[in-house]
Amino acid sequence: MTGCLNRRRFLVLTGGVVGAALWPSRRSLPSFPGEVNKPMRFYVGTYTGGESKGIYQCSFDPSNGSIKVLGATGNIPNPSFLAADPRGRYLVAVSETSEFEGKPGGSVHAFAVDRTSGGLTHLNAQPSHGADPAYVFIDARGRFALVANYTGGNVCAFPVREDGRLDPLVANVQHVGKGVNLKRQERPHAHSVILDPANRRAFSADLGIDRVMVYTFDPDSGALAPAEQPEAVMAPGSGPRHLDFSPEANMLYVINELNSTVTVLSYNNSTGSLAEVHSVSTLPSSFKGENTCADIHAHPSGRFVYASNRGHDSIAVFAVELSSGKIRTLQHQSTLGQSPRNFAIDPTGRFLLAANQRSHSIVVMRINQNDGTLAPAGDRAEIPSPVCIRFLPEV
Repeated sequence: MTGCLNRRRFLVLTGGVVGAALWPSRRSLPSFPGEVNKPMRFYVGTYTGGESKGIYQCSFDPSNGSIKVLGATGNIPNPSFLAADPRGRYLVAVSETSEFEGKPGGSVHAFAVDRTSGGLTHLNAQPSHGADPAYVFIDARGRFALVANYTGGNVCAFPVREDGRLDPLVANVQHVGKGVNLKRQERPHAHSVILDPANRRAFSADLGIDRVMVYTFDPDSGALAPAEQPEAVMAPGSGPRHLDFSPEANMLYVINELNSTVTVLSYNNSTGSLAEVHSVSTLPSSFKGENTCADIHAHPSGRFVYASNRGHDSIAVFAVELSSGKIRTLQHQSTLGQSPRNFAIDPTGRFLLAANQRSHSIVVMRINQNDGTLAPAGDRAEIPSPVCIRFLPEV
C-alpha cells in the first residue's frame, strides 16, 4: 500500500500523465513573428510588502529556456499586474492598493520601454477609481487600458496617448450583487477584464457574483455598455477569476478560483453570445487538501489549455477536442514551488513560465509540442513575490 501511495505522489509531483489518450488534432503551432531563438524580454509584476523592488525586467532565451534578471523598477507599491502595448513601446501596471494620493482607491501607471535595455521610465499615473485594481488589459490598437478593480467591483477604461501616457478614465461600469460564499463573495469582485480578438466586446470575470460580465467596447471612444447578452452565469460559489480565448476565438476559458474548475464557454463572434459547454476540475481526484485556482491560458496552437492550482501547487494540462470544444485532463505538473499565482506561455509556444508567489521563484517548463504535457526545463529565477509575467511583443 505504501508503495502505491508513493508512486501516486511521484506522478503528481513530477508530471505523470493522467489521461494517456490525446484527442485527435491537426492544428500546428502558428509561426512566430520574429527569430525563434532570439532572446525575448519579459516583465514580472510583484507585491512589494516584502523584499520585492517592484517590476522586474528579465530576458528569456527560447533556445534553451534560460532566464536572466536584468533589473527592477521600484516606483510604485504592489505593481501586481501588467499589460504591454501591442507595439512594445510602453507598459501599463496597476498599483494594487486601497489608497492613492490620500484618497480611496488604487492607481494605474504607464511606463516607457527602452527597447534596447528593457528598462522602464515612469510616465504618469491615474486613479483606478476602485480599491485594489487586480488586472489591466490593453486593446488591440493600443489606445485604451481596461482595469478591473477587485475590491471596488468595477471595470474602467483609460485612454492611452501616443506617447504612452494615460488620460483620465472615459468609462466606469459598476458590478452589483453577491454570491453564496459569505467570506469571499460578500460583494462584487471584478478580478479580470479582457477584450475579444475582434476588439469589440469586453469580458470581466467577477469572483464575487459568479458572473462573466459582457460589454460592448467602442474602440474609438473607449465606451463600455452592456452587451445584448450582458452576462454568463457560472456555478454558485465557483468564483470566476481569469479568462482566455481560444486562438480562433470560438471558445472562452474561465478559471474558477473558489471551486477549482475550468468552465468552457462557446462564443459566437457575430452575436456575442456565450453558452456553457462543460466544466472540468483542475485537481486530481486523489487530492483532498485546500486549493484555489489562479490563472488560465490557451496554447497558441489551440490544442491545449493550462490552468494553475494554488495549494496543489501545479499546472493542470488539458487537451482540447476540436469538434466539441470540450477539454480533457492530461496531466498535473508540479510548479516546483508554492502558490503559482500566474504563468505565461512564451511567444514560441515551447515553454511555460510559472510564477510561484510564496516561494519567490519563476520556474521554466518545457511544453511537449506533440501532446502538450509539461516537464521542468531546469532553469528558474529568484524574484520576490511574483504575481504576473508579461512578455514584450515582438515588432
